[in-house]
Amino acid sequence: MKLKIELMDLPGSHGLAPRYATIGSAGMDLCARLNIPITLPPGGRMLVPAGFKIEIPYGYEAQIRPRSGLALKHGVTVLNSPGTIDSDYRGEVGVVLINHGEQPFTIDPGSRIAQMVFARVEMTELVLGEVGESERGEGGFGSTGLEERSGRLL
Repeated sequence: MKLKIELMDLPGSHGLAPRYATIGSAGMDLCARLNIPITLPPGGRMLVPAGFKIEIPYGYEAQIRPRSGLALKHGVTVLNSPGTIDSDYRGEVGVVLINHGEQPFTIDPGSRIAQMVFARVEMTELVLGEVGESERGEGGFGSTGLEERSGRLL
């Protein structure tokens, strides 16, 4: 059974509601709700409106993720990736883009700027107490996947 989510198009969205590009797509494409092209300079960031509001059921979130083609070809990505839209948010969906590329990047009205994936979230209660030991212990960033071979770490 498919998850059903209420969506409201906003004025100026020109019918660019999120949609799956193919039957096997995990994410729905999000388009820029702009009246005129906007240029994102190298190192620049901006909030780009997507032209809709959604009502996500409690226990779910929408994740806003980059489009791989924009990242590879232009260095443009979602800054807070993945961005989370909570179930109680009712404002217009927007995408925070950043240009990591060396050239200005123009965002045209209606261009695909990101993708949206829905995911179940487990609500949790944190309980103050002690934490147990594990094989990893307190090993932090870059500490997993290391193997000892010939007396040295790889």
